[in-house]
Amino acid sequence: MPGEDPRDAGNAVSGGQKDSSPRVATPIRVSMRRALTRVSAFALAGGLGVAEVLAQEPEAALPHFPMLSTPEVLQLAIVAGVLLATFLTAITLIRDRARISTENADIKTRLAESTAIVRRYEALMSFRDQRTIVWASDAKKADIVGALPAESGAPEDRAQFLAFGRWLNPQSAAMLDQATAALREHRRNFDLMAETQNGSVLEVQGRYTPASVLVRFIALSASQQAQARLRLENQKLVSDYYDLLSMMDGLEMPAWIRGHDGKLKWVNRAYADAVEAADSEAAVHSSRELLGTQVREEIAIKHRTAALYRDDISTVMHGDRHMMSVVDFAGTNGGAGLARDISDLEMLRDKLKRAEQNHVETLNHLMTAVAIFDAQQKLRFYNNAFQLLWDIDPAYLDTAPENALLLDHLRSLGKLGERPDWRGWKEGILAAYRAVDPKEDLWHLPDGRTLRVVGSPQANGGVTWVFENLTEQMQLQSRYATEVRVRGETLDNLAEGVAVFGHDGKIKLFNPAFLRFWEIEPGTLQIDTHISALRARSDAVAKDSPWSELMADITGFDAERRDRQGQTELIDGKVLRYAVISLPNQQVMVTFIDMTDSVNVERALHEKNDALQRAYRLKNDFVQHISYELRTPLTNIRGFAEVLAMGQTGELNERQREYIDHINASSVVLSETIDDILDLATVDAGFMQLDMAEVPIGQAIDAAAALISDRLAEHHIALKLETKAAPRTFYGDEMRVRQVLYNLLSNAANFAPPESTITLACRQVHNGVEFSVHDDGPGMSEEMLGVVFSRFEARANGGRRRGAGLGLSIVKSFVELHGGTVKIETGSGKGTTVICFFPFPPDGGIREAAE
Repeated sequence: MPGEDPRDAGNAVSGGQKDSSPRVATPIRVSMRRALTRVSAFALAGGLGVAEVLAQEPEAALPHFPMLSTPEVLQLAIVAGVLLATFLTAITLIRDRARISTENADIKTRLAESTAIVRRYEALMSFRDQRTIVWASDAKKADIVGALPAESGAPEDRAQFLAFGRWLNPQSAAMLDQATAALREHRRNFDLMAETQNGSVLEVQGRYTPASVLVRFIALSASQQAQARLRLENQKLVSDYYDLLSMMDGLEMPAWIRGHDGKLKWVNRAYADAVEAADSEAAVHSSRELLGTQVREEIAIKHRTAALYRDDISTVMHGDRHMMSVVDFAGTNGGAGLARDISDLEMLRDKLKRAEQNHVETLNHLMTAVAIFDAQQKLRFYNNAFQLLWDIDPAYLDTAPENALLLDHLRSLGKLGERPDWRGWKEGILAAYRAVDPKEDLWHLPDGRTLRVVGSPQANGGVTWVFENLTEQMQLQSRYATEVRVRGETLDNLAEGVAVFGHDGKIKLFNPAFLRFWEIEPGTLQIDTHISALRARSDAVAKDSPWSELMADITGFDAERRDRQGQTELIDGKVLRYAVISLPNQQVMVTFIDMTDSVNVERALHEKNDALQRAYRLKNDFVQHISYELRTPLTNIRGFAEVLAMGQTGELNERQREYIDHINASSVVLSETIDDILDLATVDAGFMQLDMAEVPIGQAIDAAAALISDRLAEHHIALKLETKAAPRTFYGDEMRVRQVLYNLLSNAANFAPPESTITLACRQVHNGVEFSVHDDGPGMSEEMLGVVFSRFEARANGGRRRGAGLGLSIVKSFVELHGGTVKIETGSGKGTTVICFFPFPPDGGIREAAE
């Protein structure tokens, strides 16, 4: 605009236009030229500081310069600052370049000097009389420089050279290995002499530097070899000396070394402990003496005539007196000593002396003659029994005669019998002195005595002779053999079979009757045959073999053995009654008696009884009346049988008592059969009344089990009760329920094998109670199942006893009276299970009578 300051025109133009043009940029160039013309003045006036003043007050500060605008002043200040910085940087670079050039020249000079030194050292180390091993501080691998003469014995190969043990003597190699390890690990320099395997001596130096570890081997000249060998020998002596001190320090006995003045120079740890010093140095420093003054003076006196002193002396250690065995040596430059505590040894000697005295006293109280001869075969000890055995003058025995002379003396006295070859027999006796194991022999003396002679060699070359008189023992054996023969003849002629078994189950004695009963061929059964083998033979000839039970009785571990009896039947019809009798020494005797005739009579009675019972099946009413009529005579039979058994009519013999017992047993069986017949007759007639009430199931089962327990125990049959699922009570006739359970258990016991288990189970089903009895017997065939509930149909397939055949019939009748059912589950090899179901009464009603 007109009237504006011309200095603002450029700013206005530049600020008002967005694009640049030559016309618009001309004022800026003019301003830049003006600024450049004044650079020198600004630089001389103080650079940026003057520029700042000019920017603030341009006219006051420089009145003689042309007027500058504010942008020109700022641009001028920037240019001046850049020029000043460039100028200062150039000056700095010129100075650094001069310094670096000086340092490079210095480094080149030092590098040249170092290279010269290294070459000089390499030249020195490359001599043929030395070889150096160098380990850098940061490297494990060693470098080897130089060489050694071939005559030194050092190998040229690097690996072989580093293996010092291959070319140095063992002692030198060990010393060098230890010194090198100390140098590398603990920075300990060393100088030593090493001897090669060909006898050459090398000087070895070890040095540590911050940059490396060096070990240098130097070959010596001929003149230096002698001196080196002396140094090497000195090294060995010093090494041996310190090894000896180390060994002595490890001893558990006090040891010391004295100097030429007689004072302690070195002691081991055992010495320091004995004198109660803190350590060996403290003991030496304080001159702690182990031995008393009097003892040391006595040792000094002895050393005047002898360098070595040896004696047992007494001294005090740790407050107790000890006996020490002292060895002290005195030389021209000092001495050394060693003390061994022999207090325990002296105590053992005293104990040994007392033991020998006790041994002598014990041997003198023995009835067996004992004589001890030494290695020269001289008599050193004999007890009183020896003198009494041979009846020799003790004065002669005290002269310690030789063994051979003693035998000749006994021969001259007639104590020993004559031998066809006396000299050979005597040499055989004296051979015990050259034997290792004891030698035993029998001597038969002229007076009829027999001696068992044992010669036991001793460790010292002597022999201990023991003379045992066997005369009475042999006489007892003779009498015993005679008694055994008499007993054997007696047993062989007995009608009873006898067998004796040891506690191990092996047979020790048997007679011909035993072999005959069990059909064993004579000569086939040997003594010490085990009962298991005998059982295998005998089971084949017996219907119901007792040998399983006999084996349990004989080989069992019961603390108290009980005698028992039993009976068995053989396949040929022979019946044997046996008895098991315990003998001393845990032996068992089993006897067998032929009871075939008695059993046949008993069987005849049973067969007649069965015939009578079959006659009752003619008619129910006839059986009922006849049953009532049989009670009176049966009662009389039982009564008179009991009177006869009581002995009121006279003493009965054994067989008569057996008959009476059979009569009583048969009467009881007959009475039970009559009761069963009456019950069945009552059921058939419709007169059976049930006494219905709450039946405690547990009590009913326990009562039935108690009635059958003796019979089960007789055959070793176990009874298992399973009542966890059973109710506590149910409605029924308790007496009839017990009778049902008893008959079921009795039937199962008749067919269950020995050592088996009968299971009686009770459980509640949805509408009643179910009882079941299971046995592991042979089971029933289909034919038998068809007639099992028929009356008077006795089962004969494996049962122990034949009954009247009414048990299951009564069970079925009583269960059906309660409205229940009976079923049987059986099969070959599966046993038999009889299941009885008792229903709950409908609406709480009670069934009172049979339909």
